[in-house]
Amino acid sequence: MTLKIGVIGTGAIGRDHIRRISRNLSGGLITAVTDVNREAAESAARDYAPEARVFADDRELLAQGDIDAVLIASWGPAHEQSVLAAIEAGKYVFCEKPLATTAEGCRRIMEAEIEHGKRLVQVGFMRRYDSGYVQLKKAIDEGFIGEPLMIRCAHRNPNSAPAYTTDMAITDTLIHEIDVLRWLIRDDYKSVQVSFPRKTVHAPDHLSDPQVVLIETIGGVLITAEIFVNCRYGYDIQCEVVGEEGIVKLPEPASLTFRKEAVRGSAVMMDWKDRFIEAYDREIQDFIDTVSAGREPQGPTAWDGYVAAVTADACVRAQRSGTREDIELGEQPALYEEQAMSRA
Repeated sequence: MTLKIGVIGTGAIGRDHIRRISRNLSGGLITAVTDVNREAAESAARDYAPEARVFADDRELLAQGDIDAVLIASWGPAHEQSVLAAIEAGKYVFCEKPLATTAEGCRRIMEAEIEHGKRLVQVGFMRRYDSGYVQLKKAIDEGFIGEPLMIRCAHRNPNSAPAYTTDMAITDTLIHEIDVLRWLIRDDYKSVQVSFPRKTVHAPDHLSDPQVVLIETIGGVLITAEIFVNCRYGYDIQCEVVGEEGIVKLPEPASLTFRKEAVRGSAVMMDWKDRFIEAYDREIQDFIDTVSAGREPQGPTAWDGYVAAVTADACVRAQRSGTREDIELGEQPALYEEQAMSRA
């Protein structure tokens, strides 16, 4: 079966997903696209999916498009509306993060999915599909280092955009660690504190950079996460899990080693899209394969999107208060408990 996919949002990541599905992956066909910038939608279709029809908006696409599933890659604040409309239409949904920009928005999506009676939504937290994180999880699950005690991680970018703000270090950057770390150790979060070291001279006046986030899990694991978005030297993702019997670290991505001008070294990536390009391929292929087989999506769920939103909200509160903030999730709906069991 070929999965017919409509794409909502054809900016940088949406356009890249259209290219990915049309040229790199199997089993998917882009048949409909829409964007608030119609020229962008037409350009993406013309370059990568000439058979796709261009629609005025998400409602028109869902009503008239010949689609089995939708891929949502629009502006974050528009995600909730599009996901809810897709669920109402009974379509499977792959939604780039954030699922919604508020925890309440994520809850409304969960309620709609529960009312529908099965899982339709997968959230685009691609790190769960990165080979390095998969290796880390396998080692932890198999007890290779005993029970995890601490995690140290870092999320570094060479520079930040002019509009990047202090809270975006949480909502746009740390959000990936928030999701992947609880997946790694199967533990939810209890509290968070945020500290601000000496500010780098490379950060604009309105941005506090770097930041250090201390998260405590319900099981007592302490996570220290550094966010440094003007580190200058490259795009660098680090993760080290300290266990009772040893330590495991996220592998460095493969890169060319060199000897030149009395220096032996290897290149550091500068672009996040290059670092996780294979993970993006794997997550979309998994969505296509699973839905094409008539099964519910097996990747990150609407509940995972909700947990990320609640945790991010607590982190932002901690940025502003300078004190420890509690993270309160409430009861996990039964629909998503089944998903958690299926991934155990």
